[in-house]
Amino acid sequence: MAHWTHTENPAGSFVEREVGNTFEFSGNDSNMPYPWNFPHKIWVGGLVNDQGWRHGTVKKSVAYIVVDEDENGDPVVEKWQIRNMREYA
Repeated sequence: MAHWTHTENPAGSFVEREVGNTFEFSGNDSNMPYPWNFPHKIWVGGLVNDQGWRHGTVKKSVAYIVVDEDENGDPVVEKWQIRNMREYA
């Protein structure tokens, strides 16, 4: 379970390399009105969009996290180096 939030239907976890924080992720089943195609919810804790998660894509050694939206409504994406990515069975 992520440290500061309730993760819904967790699919796996990873450790962000720079700071060492652990995050869980789940499939993106949201009905948010964004046209973006990100397959995961990254559970970040706190209240992001009043939800506790951000859109993203988790791969073996990197995660792409939507951190904002620009003036055209396009996602602003950060690339995080990650380690210990594991998928739950």
